[in-house]
Amino acid sequence: MHQLAEPAFAEIEIKKSRFLGQLFPLHSRAEAREQLLKIRAAHPNAVHVCWALVCAGESGLDDDGEPSGTAAKPMYNVLVHKDVTNVLAVVVRYWGGIKLGAGGLTRAYGQAISEAFKIATLVAVESMSEIEIEVGFADESQVRRTLDKYAGEVNHVSYTETAQMQASIKQKDVTAVIAELTDVLKGQVNIRTGDELKLS
Repeated sequence: MHQLAEPAFAEIEIKKSRFLGQLFPLHSRAEAREQLLKIRAAHPNAVHVCWALVCAGESGLDDDGEPSGTAAKPMYNVLVHKDVTNVLAVVVRYWGGIKLGAGGLTRAYGQAISEAFKIATLVAVESMSEIEIEVGFADESQVRRTLDKYAGEVNHVSYTETAQMQASIKQKDVTAVIAELTDVLKGQVNIRTGDELKLS
């Protein structure tokens, strides 16, 4: 699975219609809405602004007036084929006066996004793991320092007789983080990983 390092753009012309293929890295439907508002404002004379969104739990498609299935679906198929996530694909169409037919539209919209991918920079998505760390209050700062070292993130902390910290870290760093915390805290720490959390 990959995601975009930065936006990418390409333009194709078919029978005098211009298709502007655009790819944007983002992480929510709300971000996608904002981006689409900007694009529509930048292209007031475009006849269609079609889009396909793939991000965690928030995918979506819109043909924006083109015949159903001829615009967003072929764009979405390119995203799936490229194995990308957290991406908004947009094609802005300027009408050229010649009808392309359903097959022509399907090819044009898919091709516009494929062309944008040719210049896009993709980066691998790192798998994250959830861990729960229980320590004495005095050791919380040491846990935070260790997590920072591995670019981990503290999602939640609750306090009872101890500090219970829920954190996200890269899957590949889980073993190293557990070993380091056990060492620096001389065993005075309880750590549960994703699989154990699911069982509890």
